[in-house]
Amino acid sequence: MQHTEKLSSLRSILKKDHLDGFIINRGDEFLNEYVAPYAERLAWLTGFTGSAGMAIVLPDNAAVFSDGRYILQMQQQLDQELWEYHHISHKSPLAWILDHNHLQKLKLGYDPRLMNQKNLESLQNNKIRLVPITDNPIDTLWLDQPSYPNQPIELHPLEFSGLSHHNKIEKLQKELLFNNEDAFIFCDPASTCWLLNIRGSDVPYSPIPLVFAILYRDHVCLYADQEQYSETLSDFLGHTVKLCSRNDIYSDLKKITSFVIGLDKNQTPIGFIQLLEKQEISIHYRTNPILLPKSCKNHVEQKGAINAHIRDGIAMCRFLFWLEKNGIDKSETVVAEKLNQFRIETGGKFYKEESFPAISATGSNGAIVHYQATKANHSIIRENQLYLIDSGGQYKDGTTDITRTIWMGKNFAPSSIREQATMVLKGHIALSSAIFPIGTTGSQLDVLARYALWQNGLNYDHGTGHGVGSYLSVHEGPCRISSQPFPISLKEGMILSNEPGYYLTGHHGIRLENLLLVCKAPYDNFLKFNPLTLVPFDWKIINSTLLTPQEKNWLNNYHKQITDLIYPHLNKNEQTWLMKMCTFI
Repeated sequence: MQHTEKLSSLRSILKKDHLDGFIINRGDEFLNEYVAPYAERLAWLTGFTGSAGMAIVLPDNAAVFSDGRYILQMQQQLDQELWEYHHISHKSPLAWILDHNHLQKLKLGYDPRLMNQKNLESLQNNKIRLVPITDNPIDTLWLDQPSYPNQPIELHPLEFSGLSHHNKIEKLQKELLFNNEDAFIFCDPASTCWLLNIRGSDVPYSPIPLVFAILYRDHVCLYADQEQYSETLSDFLGHTVKLCSRNDIYSDLKKITSFVIGLDKNQTPIGFIQLLEKQEISIHYRTNPILLPKSCKNHVEQKGAINAHIRDGIAMCRFLFWLEKNGIDKSETVVAEKLNQFRIETGGKFYKEESFPAISATGSNGAIVHYQATKANHSIIRENQLYLIDSGGQYKDGTTDITRTIWMGKNFAPSSIREQATMVLKGHIALSSAIFPIGTTGSQLDVLARYALWQNGLNYDHGTGHGVGSYLSVHEGPCRISSQPFPISLKEGMILSNEPGYYLTGHHGIRLENLLLVCKAPYDNFLKFNPLTLVPFDWKIINSTLLTPQEKNWLNNYHKQITDLIYPHLNKNEQTWLMKMCTFI
């Protein structure tokens, strides 16, 4: 079925159901960023494969909305005779609907399993009637929709987690009592994974099972497919965790009366909230209490992250050496597969999979922030072009995410590119070097990564940093480094990315990314960053004369750390290459 037929068929169903439009929100019943193939409804209907977005279909118009990372990707992937596309910060879905609505009261359908309260509130208007639809029409039309995953739930032992699930449960149950709640609903699988020390394989790139959980004062109910359970899991979790069927969560919630239920409205599908409201249950809205302790890695998790990044650094250095010798005239997909092979070889029993689809982008493709090469649609790496590789790995003791931009030539890149890349590096160093008081938020630090670019009239339209999980999601809340204000301050043990960039549409992209661990600074009540990533920057894109003595000192110390930790694990030719890349400036 072609996209024209899909859109026409959807409109036919909506007309039959007396609806004037429908909202297609990217996500699944757990509001995950990365979803299993069955939940790629937005991609199936529109052709847009970005990890964030929303589509609105009206009788005569249709549009897709996403953030700045995906503007060029929407432009390339969408049939613009069928779909408009908009930067969601420049044109909101509500504003677009009102521009195109000529009815007195528009009936707009939505799937309550796939939207949270914030999504719904952003579309509320006295000219719009939002109608929950039990049967998603996309599922009706998608005849070859992949099946729902139900892979076995895996244990995440104490040697990796650092804290037993019994201790975690006990602490959260004390919070229930303190907040006068009888239970708390967790719809975020990563939170349940952290709480119960479990992992899974239901979602590509994220080692999670698709599960719900309800924490009560004296026990926990875990909801998954029965096929996902095992006797080993039951013994591991113990009698305080009841193993329930996933579909039973709806009937169990209907049985609850005279309860005070806690939930995070940003992480709970609106359908759950609507179900509870019908029963007149008292709902206590508060932030998911797992988010903060999950983001503050304990000493075992920090040690695991360090070890995972040493393995990842070895794999990346081996790859970059190989790329320098063999990358010219290779396809973006072949090169990305080669990097994953290095990770498999280096990671051994610890390595599971990539932490997200690798962004392997040469030339102008690098300007597409979340570009995805495929075997059917890719470019060939040519000499004297920039090549950007943004990738990561899921290791049982940690999650990695790194970006390097490489000049695919024997000599220096052109001066304009070197100046741009050096401004990006200066921002990267400024953020990495920051010492800041306890209580500082990511939005207060964001300007450090942008300042050098700003002074040259340059900028980038994405956040500077995101949280990273411990063998969990590569994008983890609650903290981020962004120009958008966010109230949660950075805390010891958090892992965040540092990834400033510059993108020249139609020509090239530059991004330099490390993961940073938030640590105590040498001053009371201050914090600092320690780099976890151990991979050199390409000297061919840097103009060292634009660096200050302090910046040169940081870069030399960073490269010294790399040679100390990575050099012993490489062969002689790779060692020679690494010493050249890490030459003091």
